[in-house]
Amino acid sequence: MAIVKKSISVTDQQNDWIKAQIESGRYGNESEVVRDLIRERQLRELDTPAAIKAIRAKLLEAEDSGFTKQSAEEILAEIKAELRQDGGL
Repeated sequence: MAIVKKSISVTDQQNDWIKAQIESGRYGNESEVVRDLIRERQLRELDTPAAIKAIRAKLLEAEDSGFTKQSAEEILAEIKAELRQDGGL
């Protein structure tokens, strides 16, 4: 895969965070930090349609079944676990 050189601008706070990531040893340089952030975002965008579909299905199921004692966080965690198990997340 070819590498394309880009010039980006970040705030002082973002720059400090990038430098801290490199100093921690997690990344070797600024480009690695930015590429990793882009990869994470790309994966999140791929997961979004499956997550939305699963959430909608759960909402319909919940409407049909009545009330629940689960919190919104518990329901979301359950959905994410099911998506991971099914390979959708």
